[in-house]
Amino acid sequence: MLATDRVTGTQVQLMMTCLCDTFFDSVAQATVEVLEHVGCTVEVPEAQTCCGQPAFNSGDWDSTRKVARHTCRTFDSSKPTILPSGSCSHMISHGYDLAFEKEDDLSTAQTFAKSSWELCDFLVNGLGIESWPGRFDAKISLHRSCHTRGTQTYQSAVKLLSSIEGVELIEFDESEQCCGFGGTFSVAYPNTSVSMGKLKIEKLTADKPDIVGAVDMACMMHLSGIANKQGRQFNKLHVSEILMKALRNAK
Repeated sequence: MLATDRVTGTQVQLMMTCLCDTFFDSVAQATVEVLEHVGCTVEVPEAQTCCGQPAFNSGDWDSTRKVARHTCRTFDSSKPTILPSGSCSHMISHGYDLAFEKEDDLSTAQTFAKSSWELCDFLVNGLGIESWPGRFDAKISLHRSCHTRGTQTYQSAVKLLSSIEGVELIEFDESEQCCGFGGTFSVAYPNTSVSMGKLKIEKLTADKPDIVGAVDMACMMHLSGIANKQGRQFNKLHVSEILMKALRNAK
């Protein structure tokens, strides 16, 4: 079901994010395919760079504002901007408020933030989609990224995945626990970060899922990097890729 009155028009912009651009181009492809399936026309502004979160997490406020101002100029706030990343979406929605709290262009940042959506949140709460077509036969452990707390991202992902024929979402222990990445936290405190990641992998894979799913590529990168160093392998997919594969199985 589409409730198109929730969002004006179906012309959207894709903010690929740094990790998507550098490591996870398949997530960008899946996101475009998913958005086009629900009737959106997708634009990808070429001038886009970063949301500014690395500088923000490091306490470099001047660089944060410089990158954020560029982002606000690059995207048209009259159209929805869609991000396949819970952390980048959170940065724009909440980090920009802090970064520009005493700046003249706070209102510009807030206007852009109001037009920005994480992908699953947009599908469910922006377009009113209650279920997803197709089939995907898999047991899935879905990692809940810390930056999605206080948003509708995780709940929206669960709603979409649960509706797909053949999907079984696995409940696992300590599902609220952080994966340990935390952006620059993993650089400043690598030992703690890796220890947290190892524990998270144990919990996510305890029931031997077919897929470890995530709504954030940073978490995927962190967990898969630790697993590779341990010689452990598990299949991982961003939620957009699961939605895309379900669509293709319906054809």
